[in-house]
Amino acid sequence: MRFDHYGDVDVLNVVEVERPVPGPGEALVRVKAAGINPGEASIRKGLLHDRFPASFPSGEGSDLAGVVEEVGPGVDSVTEGDEVIGWTDQRASHAEFVVAPAEHLVPRPAGVSWEAAGALFIAGVTAYAAVRAVGAGPGDTIVVSGAAGGVGSLAVQLARHAGAATVIGLASSGNHQWLRDHGVTPVAYGSGVADRIREVARGRVDAFIDTFGGGYVKLAVEELGIVPGRIDTIIDWAAARQYGVKTEGSTAGSSPEVLAELAALIDRGELEVPIAKVYGLEEVRDAYRELERRHTRGKIVLVP
Repeated sequence: MRFDHYGDVDVLNVVEVERPVPGPGEALVRVKAAGINPGEASIRKGLLHDRFPASFPSGEGSDLAGVVEEVGPGVDSVTEGDEVIGWTDQRASHAEFVVAPAEHLVPRPAGVSWEAAGALFIAGVTAYAAVRAVGAGPGDTIVVSGAAGGVGSLAVQLARHAGAATVIGLASSGNHQWLRDHGVTPVAYGSGVADRIREVARGRVDAFIDTFGGGYVKLAVEELGIVPGRIDTIIDWAAARQYGVKTEGSTAGSSPEVLAELAALIDRGELEVPIAKVYGLEEVRDAYRELERRHTRGKIVLVP
């Protein structure tokens, strides 16, 4: 997948390129599945040019799962034929083949589907970092905005896994049963949401994870009275600067150890990666159209 200038989904094109060759410390992976993420859409539109400028022609994608096809010099951690989960920092995983550092690859457990494996990295490590940032622990009441989205759906589960007594998930009514099924108390977003949160919390709210933006940091501080050190936003950097809350996300959580831990939770049935829809690589424009509506439950995945 390539794009040669910033723009809407119509700048995305699937093109034929030479098969990449792994260098020292790298492995070539035949991609079985690759997740897509909101940050990639923002980069493609040029909205993050100051932080993450694109060099054209640009590829896209970080998440990946597949089978090791070839290894470069000095690689002994993976071998040809290994089934792996991993990531690339080169915006290149939306492809049939991708070269990635061997140290970014971990084994795919048998109980992790290819779709879940390919969608795991960005959303998983972001959710992990956010839950860690707010100090989720036994007895806590924690609110998560965008609780059925790619990151939010994992954050609510990881908060419960960390021992939080009550996890309140802000989501549309169509996602409320899924949240209940995962031990989360659903609350509808929109006007009056602070009152609804207080009603179900039956006391103080200890922490807030914002995966959606749109004023939730202000709500957490000013209306719910949560201390800034126990609020984390992965999207609203302006509000983070204004209120002094945390902004820990994928960068803070990115490590093969965290990725392997998340994969193990899935394998044991303790974490679910909900898959909203699977698209072929040639349908990449449709995949991003759906992603950018911001109403999907869980992750959208591309398969070559």
